[in-house]
Amino acid sequence: MRAWGLDKARQKLERHLAAVQCILLDAEAKSRTNPAVRRWVKDLKTAAYQADDVLDGFRYEALRRRAAAQIRRHSTARKVLSYFTTNSPVVFRLSMSRKMNDALEMIDELVVEMNNFHFLQLTETPTIDHPQTHSHVDESDIVGRQDEKEQVVKILLDHADNNNKNNNVMVLPIVGMGGIGKTTLAQLVHNDPRVMHHFELVIWVCVSDKFVIEEIIRSIIQVVTMNKCELTKMEALQKKLGEVLGKKRCLLVLDDVWNEDRQKWDEMRSLLCSHVGSGSAIIVTSRSDRVASIMGTLPPHMIFVLNEDQSWELFRRSTFGSGVEKQGELISVAKSILHKCKGLPLAIKTISALLQSKHHTQWFSVLDSDVWKDDIITSTGIVAALQLSYYHLSSEAKTCFSFCAIFPKDSMLEKDTLIQLWMANDFIASEARGEHIFDVLVWRCRSVESLCP
Repeated sequence: MRAWGLDKARQKLERHLAAVQCILLDAEAKSRTNPAVRRWVKDLKTAAYQADDVLDGFRYEALRRRAAAQIRRHSTARKVLSYFTTNSPVVFRLSMSRKMNDALEMIDELVVEMNNFHFLQLTETPTIDHPQTHSHVDESDIVGRQDEKEQVVKILLDHADNNNKNNNVMVLPIVGMGGIGKTTLAQLVHNDPRVMHHFELVIWVCVSDKFVIEEIIRSIIQVVTMNKCELTKMEALQKKLGEVLGKKRCLLVLDDVWNEDRQKWDEMRSLLCSHVGSGSAIIVTSRSDRVASIMGTLPPHMIFVLNEDQSWELFRRSTFGSGVEKQGELISVAKSILHKCKGLPLAIKTISALLQSKHHTQWFSVLDSDVWKDDIITSTGIVAALQLSYYHLSSEAKTCFSFCAIFPKDSMLEKDTLIQLWMANDFIASEARGEHIFDVLVWRCRSVESLCP
């Protein structure tokens, strides 16, 4: 940038950004409850992106000129002519100087306004590293769902025994709010030895928000054959579905269904019924009562929050393990935090994961956090718990995590590719830092995975 006479402007920009970085943690905390600060943080991000675009412009121009120099090195006439074109140093410097000044002016205004908020210079508290967890559902880790599992298993086995002479496919919806444990209950039923023995095929398909019949069929084929299905035509998919199901007694779990289009479900159900054997059943998990009414042949099994004793048992196992008797001074504040989770397993598990990464002296700041004060948020406890988990990430980790929102739901993300994308966007400075942030995010996500809806 020195070559264009803008080095002082760059240094000023860096000083301002460094000053802002020091108070960013406090600004993000205050933005949760202060609309003026929230607007300021939003404007700051806009200004930072604008400044970054200017710096990218300089980098691009330097590369362009280096490449073009080799082409026109031997032509004096072309050098003189290019001096007066839009690619000339004079034109470029004037254009970029104007953009740099605009960015600096915007940031200058934000720095002046920043002083009115009296932000504190906070340092990010270190987090405690934890080993990676696995996604297998261990029944011994689940609290409060054993009776419900027995109810659902009984419904499935009774239906199968009573339908040996016809081909009625029972559809049992499992319904409840997000984070309450619908998927956990379905997994417990799916993995029950009695169910595995009774049904010839037990199949799990994650549906999510896009109810695409071809994709669901393809997933069923892949689960049964344990091979990737490359078929795309509906006719070929139907034929292959018939081959793999083979009129066997099947249990199909359709997890996280949002589809409220009755016609789509009727088409899907017709396909399944024509290829499965008598006594087959389908379990559907959903947050929507309407989905249950469209798809279910039985009244939905409603899941409710954990009671006080169950909530404490889940929290105790997740947070203290077997050492709760040694944590007497923390039990009081722990129970106060737990009360705010409203009995939701996902909220409890999320808060537990957060507290494990905090020193005990910091538990009071979690209890006193402003996110619990919002009546809408605390009506379930789930959003507040997830917000706290997010807010206690480092600034870098927050940015990297937010970046993942550009990918469609249920996308498979390659670790190395994601880290390279973070680096390309200047979110992180090195692969080593990216590895650390990736591990932190994965641990936070997996710590609540078994209780996700």
